Amino acid sequence: MTTADPRPALDRLAADTAMGPVTLLVGDLDLQLRYYRDVLGLQVVERPDERIEGVGRPDVVVLGRGTQPLMVLRHTPDLPPTSRGQAGLFHTAILFDTQEALAATLASVAARAPRTYVGSADHLVSEAFYLTDPEGNGVELYWDRSRDLWGYDEHGRVLMDSLRLDPNEFIQGHVTDAALAAPAGKPVVGHVHLQVGDVAGARAFYVDALGFDVMAEWHGALFVSAGGYHHHMAMNTWNSAGAGPRASSLGLGEVTLVVPGTDDVGALRERLAAHGVPVRDDGATVTFDDPWRNVVRVRPVVA
Repeated sequence: MTTADPRPALDRLAADTAMGPVTLLVGDLDLQLRYYRDVLGLQVVERPDERIEGVGRPDVVVLGRGTQPLMVLRHTPDLPPTSRGQAGLFHTAILFDTQEALAATLASVAARAPRTYVGSADHLVSEAFYLTDPEGNGVELYWDRSRDLWGYDEHGRVLMDSLRLDPNEFIQGHVTDAALAAPAGKPVVGHVHLQVGDVAGARAFYVDALGFDVMAEWHGALFVSAGGYHHHMAMNTWNSAGAGPRASSLGLGEVTLVVPGTDDVGALRERLAAHGVPVRDDGATVTFDDPWRNVVRVRPVVA
């Protein structure tokens, strides 16, 4: 089931749109690498996507599983730390294919970096666990329930909540020896959650201009997606109400969206132009800033 959105297809992102890697600007590359590799179980990608800017430089590390990039760590030690009330990253959400893989990764967090754990919740559509990396970037680790178990309201919007979820019970109920041997499973970036200055502005940009569908609005947050997913992106004002454009700082460097083909990039280029959004265009990808200077890059599956 998807929302009943009256907009024509050219005004919306393709249903097969997915999240690509998230770039973090980091002050201590070794510290951040140890966290995402040794604690969360990601691997240094041996043959990263050549379209990731900076690949091959010693100050850029691409992490993922196999050849699939999830996180790009870019060493930028001269930038100041981000502040809690600044627009930017709320969390990068890593989606696991099985509860067993998620449980094994949580067990690794408990053993190696327990102080980075900050909470958990059953969101009805998913089971989620929240962390803060050593430089203050939010991380969500989660598993999705089957879509046929999701609930919807009378407007076709997905029902989500934030119910109690015990991490120890989850680990004990799902961890296996096989998963412990390969704790990361086959994760992908499931969604990215941003801090913004106001939800109305976020809707005007991410829905009206960029072309996402609204899937839920909940307690000062907007959840948007393509193709009926519960959310590919979210924006909240919980810490950042009234925030203006970001100052240059550590934290979020870039969010990547992957669309099915070059025609989808072209349609987006035209849509952004119609809404007065400037883009940087290299012929294959388009890159642009949201109203808070969060950088978004959109590329096709095959450029």
